[in-house]
Amino acid sequence: MPKKQKSKKTHKVKKHILLKVFFVFLIVILVFCIKYLSIAVSLYNDASAKVNSISYNTFHGNQTTYLYDSKNSVINKLYASKNSLYLTSFYIPQAVKNAFISIEDKDYFSHGALSIKANLRVLYSIIKNNGKITQGGSTITQQLARTVFLNFDKTYKRKLEEIIIAIKLDQKYTKQQILEFYINNINFANNAYGIEAASRRYFSKSCNELNLSEICFLAAIPNNPTYYNPIKNINNTLKRRDFILSSMKKNNYITDYQYTTAVNYKIVLNPEKYDGNVWIESYALNCAARVLMKLNGFQFKNTFDTQQDIASYDKDYSNVYNKCINDIRTNGYKIYTSIDMDKQKLLQDSLDNGLLDFTEQNKGIYSLQGSSVSIDNKTGYVIAIVGGRTSPEKDYLNRAFQCFRQPGSSFKPLAVYTPAFEKGYDDTTIINDHYIDGGPHNDGDVYMGDISIRTAVQMSLNSVAYQVFNDITPTYGLSFVRDMDFNKIVKKDYTLSAALGGLTYGVTPIEMASAYSTLARGGEFIAPTCIRSIVNSQGETIYENNLGKRRVYTYDASYLMSDILKGTLENTWGTAYNVRLDGITSAAKTGTTSNQKDGWLCGYSAYYTTVVWVGYDIPRYVNNLYGGTYPGQIWHNYMQQVHSGLQDKDFYTS
Repeated sequence: MPKKQKSKKTHKVKKHILLKVFFVFLIVILVFCIKYLSIAVSLYNDASAKVNSISYNTFHGNQTTYLYDSKNSVINKLYASKNSLYLTSFYIPQAVKNAFISIEDKDYFSHGALSIKANLRVLYSIIKNNGKITQGGSTITQQLARTVFLNFDKTYKRKLEEIIIAIKLDQKYTKQQILEFYINNINFANNAYGIEAASRRYFSKSCNELNLSEICFLAAIPNNPTYYNPIKNINNTLKRRDFILSSMKKNNYITDYQYTTAVNYKIVLNPEKYDGNVWIESYALNCAARVLMKLNGFQFKNTFDTQQDIASYDKDYSNVYNKCINDIRTNGYKIYTSIDMDKQKLLQDSLDNGLLDFTEQNKGIYSLQGSSVSIDNKTGYVIAIVGGRTSPEKDYLNRAFQCFRQPGSSFKPLAVYTPAFEKGYDDTTIINDHYIDGGPHNDGDVYMGDISIRTAVQMSLNSVAYQVFNDITPTYGLSFVRDMDFNKIVKKDYTLSAALGGLTYGVTPIEMASAYSTLARGGEFIAPTCIRSIVNSQGETIYENNLGKRRVYTYDASYLMSDILKGTLENTWGTAYNVRLDGITSAAKTGTTSNQKDGWLCGYSAYYTTVVWVGYDIPRYVNNLYGGTYPGQIWHNYMQQVHSGLQDKDFYTS
């Protein structure tokens, strides 16, 4: 074939291939454009919808919920995940604004929503790293967009939406407003959001009282709240403070003298003191959440056929409960409680003073613990609740309603004797107290022979309770406890060991207090709560407690039980004789579990019922722990004071 003809053919083939490649390239470009144009349009629409839905109040965060005591004074303010104290621009110190502008966006007032140079650098990094963000470059406006509207994912989609939102924010608000929003919404670690909350959290004063060094110290935190957490990593915070001061000097916000003075200033943290109302807050939140659950139609249960039923119920309960907790913390309710702050202090002081000799701590929390609940018998309201000792560090575990413990002999009046009186037993019924093979031992292995139920209760004789429970049957005895909403009575508990409080999970002090309060009221049960009423953010009362009662024990059975339990305090052989009250008629039952791991005193007058528990969180032996020792002394000290000035009154008298 001639060379010229071959050359033409080759050229033709190459041209054909090039055309194919070109068309393929065009298709790829077209697909790429369609794909990313679609994404861009979607992100633009999403960003527009977010910005169009906001107002100035959006940046003020969630509405605060208030807790009130029995006298309608504010106890606590409840926040969602953020503790934020908003300051308008006028009240934000200029040094705070200068510090953030200097370190985060030095040309803030001269550019628009974006720094073109910085964002081109970021976009180049995104392309180079297959869609991942590996460096910063956001302006203050972009950071606000990310903080309020987006997450912190490092993807090109998030970055593009951040840019679009920032542009729209810049069109809607002034530079001073955006700076105000930013300073009030950024994270300063340890649940502090905004400069004012941070100032109070770390220095216990307003940001207007801070000096330059302290301001720059706080300004160091938001860049990386974990790494610059002042509580855990103060050296890191100090290094960045110095860097910010250097930047402020370089950008002519401060003089050399101000820089030198501030960089040499010794930072001394003065963390905000906790007000000690964690017990009230946690219990009130729990009660309020259960109110909302009920209003929303949730069906509460404490009886189940199978373990699977329990697991399914617990899952449903948890989901609805958590939604209600979040609702309460974010939607500006007013929750009116029955907590009497004077009695609350008396109960806390009594518990703390009663356990002063036990000084062992674990991470700032006392190892030996106690909890207590006090109820107004007339209304059934919880008037004081203490979930633990006052410790050097915050203790969030409210043992008064969150911890289930073995009740020991304090369970006998509820599940054994009062139900037995319903069956025809009375206080003069004679039982032969003796050891039964396979049964429980009496304290010290002492047995009394023939003895009346009245004396057997006051001496807390295990063998007698065991025999009576066997006669009335666990099914019958525990039915009364279940009717009083004890939450952890399960199938495994229907054995004779339950007569002495030997339960699979146990009981809580709040359950025991409401049950003994039922005896004090002549057998009428009122579900324990501290919620009087709840008002929503629109000012509408959505719940008013009607103090509904239901009969669990008969009047006669309750009266007889209370009359017997008076002797536990009044008679020298009674297990609570040493903690009897002066001038106030009262009844009580002690409880001590095996190896002295738990001690209980459950006692009441015509006015109040108070239950005290003492023990370790992880059960272990406590020397000299009996119901009548540490729990009894705590009970006595509180009850004696809380009855001061009240006229003595016997049970069931008007």
